[in-house]
Amino acid sequence: MTKIDPTAFGKVAVVCGGTSSEREVSLNSGKAVLDALLSKGVDAHHFDPKETDISKLRDYDRVFNVLHGTFGEDGSLQGVLDGFNIPYTGCGVLASAVAMDKFRNRLLWQSLGLPNVPYVVLNDDSDFEQVEKELGFPLFVKPAAEGSSVGVMMIERVGDLAKAYPELKQYHGEILAEKAITGGEYACSLLGDDVLPSIRIIPKGKFYDYEAKYLRDDTVYQCPSDLTDEQEREMGELARRAFSGIGGRGWARVDFLKSDDGKLYLLEINTVPGMTDHSLVPMAAKQAGIDFATLCVTILEQTLS
Repeated sequence: MTKIDPTAFGKVAVVCGGTSSEREVSLNSGKAVLDALLSKGVDAHHFDPKETDISKLRDYDRVFNVLHGTFGEDGSLQGVLDGFNIPYTGCGVLASAVAMDKFRNRLLWQSLGLPNVPYVVLNDDSDFEQVEKELGFPLFVKPAAEGSSVGVMMIERVGDLAKAYPELKQYHGEILAEKAITGGEYACSLLGDDVLPSIRIIPKGKFYDYEAKYLRDDTVYQCPSDLTDEQEREMGELARRAFSGIGGRGWARVDFLKSDDGKLYLLEINTVPGMTDHSLVPMAAKQAGIDFATLCVTILEQTLS
């Protein structure tokens, strides 16, 4: 990697926090990124849109976006920054909006022939018991436009889907019921043109929920994972195609499920991945020999092109 004079970045806003359900995670990501950039001599500053008017971003030369969830990850902030003509990390408006909406993202992937986790879109008129029969037990139900496993529930008994559905209507977007794919959960991170080593995620609880992601210390992360070399290449290629398909740029984390017979299924794509001490992109980068501060600068370098 070429060494860039940190003054080339100018004044950098690390945008984090906000008002979404992922505020606390975003603040943690923001602190980690800010400290890393400062350690590399970058003129970086904390910027929380909940506390500071968004128009004040005009005072900065570029943005490192770690504003997870609504407004930061759905294309809204990206549109504002495009209007201000301020370069920023990660995907543009369209790719961000598509990735945040898991339902429409899957429609796009389906059109490209990419493997999706089987799912059903729920509404007030759904035959919930029929959906349970179709997908089998256990199954998962989730809001389509939230991240960090917010609102995700495991359904294990007949009748429980109908009970869970009203609780999920408070969240953004459609509500999806998904078939459980039980051969393992994986993350594949993309950094520019590079595919980082995959990670297998093994939660101690029933599934990889918000608590397992951010609060517990007993979740096991295998990196390098247990994939064969062939499966690793296949996952990397699928991740590239999935990211390219939405018009992605910069960096991302693509999540997969593996069936018991070894087939890989795309689960979702994260265009503003977590950067906390529990996060997967830094873990994969470390396995590839990239320390956290270098990772942050490398992501920021993409705003110079």
